[in-house]
Amino acid sequence: MKTWQTWIWIVVVGAAWGFALRQALVGAWTVSQIVGMAVAVPAFCLWALARLQLGKSFSISAQAKVLVTHGLYSKIQNPVYVFGGIFIAAVIVFIGRPLWLLIFLILVPMQVMRIRAERRVLEAKFGDAYREYRKYTWF
Repeated sequence: MKTWQTWIWIVVVGAAWGFALRQALVGAWTVSQIVGMAVAVPAFCLWALARLQLGKSFSISAQAKVLVTHGLYSKIQNPVYVFGGIFIAAVIVFIGRPLWLLIFLILVPMQVMRIRAERRVLEAKFGDAYREYRKYTWF
């Protein structure tokens, strides 16, 4: 995915989120809306930052272009997955549908399979550099 496509995605999701926020402002906010918003906004911003820091290394399928170890990737191996999942959970809390959190019963195993595939590809291409990177980063 090219950088301009990422920005379009960020703008579309941001606009949808803005619309939801505008609708919520009509009445008094519930605790779940406050908590959801307080978590969703920074999670979305960190997801967008992680995606931008990944740059041209982003791909749908597991590929090893460049070993990204700067920014958020210097602390977390998979910040796009981490902050994307947090954002989804926060939106579910915001809209007040806690049963929808069951989506994580499907989403988490799918993401774990993707992460394992990515790890195999990265380790095959970058070898010791990737193994060393994994020692000092979380998830």
